[in-house]
Amino acid sequence: QVQLQESGPGLVKPSQTLSLTCTVSGDSIITSSYYWSWIRQPPGKGLEWMGAIRDSASTYYSPSLKSRTSISRDTSKNQFTLQLTSVTPEDTAVYYCARGGSWWLADFASWGQGTQVTVSS
Repeated sequence: QVQLQESGPGLVKPSQTLSLTCTVSGDSIITSSYYWSWIRQPPGKGLEWMGAIRDSASTYYSPSLKSRTSISRDTSKNQFTLQLTSVTPEDTAVYYCARGGSWWLADFASWGQGTQVTVSS
């Protein structure tokens, strides 16, 4: 039984970097062949897949966010992280980490509960 938990600041100032951590239990990010992903939902909008890291450490990013997104991992802690640079108020959203068989949202069966991040000065 896999569990995922997001953590990080709930408020980020414009132009700064948004940093979140996903802590995984019940599965290993280095041995389990999944897309360990970050997904977000802005207010009034749909879910948006941002990017993922695989057990091989290969990373994949949404084309619309690739220039600002970096996903990495800490294998000793079974965690993976999100960094989103140069944030604006449009980046305000609920951010989720999730495990899925592909980048397609329908293939994500395991989710964290989500964490609200607000971009504001």
